[in-house]
Amino acid sequence: ELFIFWVLLSKLDSTDSFALYEAIKNGDQDAFKKFYDTYFEKLYLYLKSRDIRSDAAEDLIQKAFIYIWENRQKINPDLSLKAYLYRIAYTRMINHVNKNKSAEKLSTQHTESPDTPLEQLQYRELHQSMKEAVQQMPERRRAVFEHCFLNEFTYKETAEILDISPKTVENHMALALKEIRASLKKYIEN
Repeated sequence: ELFIFWVLLSKLDSTDSFALYEAIKNGDQDAFKKFYDTYFEKLYLYLKSRDIRSDAAEDLIQKAFIYIWENRQKINPDLSLKAYLYRIAYTRMINHVNKNKSAEKLSTQHTESPDTPLEQLQYRELHQSMKEAVQQMPERRRAVFEHCFLNEFTYKETAEILDISPKTVENHMALALKEIRASLKKYIEN
């Protein structure tokens, strides 16, 4: 079922499990600490990839975890607590960005650099075209694309995080990929 698929997908032992959720729901601080330790860094990197300052990212994450702890009685063990955490953090991030009127950017980190100056130029142009294509997407489509493609969430997990239907996620991904293919067409042809 979804639970087994989720565990296999995220390669976690029991950190995203029914038993862990139940323990947190019942006020088990050790279980909550395990959940916190498992997801703090991942969530931090996610917010940093959205160009959120380090101190703001830490603050948003702390507030998301506090919200879960304070509302632990409402936890549904049949749903992904990870997806719920990301949804809370995502919503808080959007509110933070809107409050501060700052623009979102994609991370420009790349692990390998091209060898020749021509390859470097081509990479920069390709990267810039891709970045522009993503930035031009409507906010919801961009969020869907980033969750599914960049963060490797399933459509169902993305739907839970963004509080939309999996079919809507599927539609947004189809449109996002079509837009990216169109913007990168000249690079594909060469």
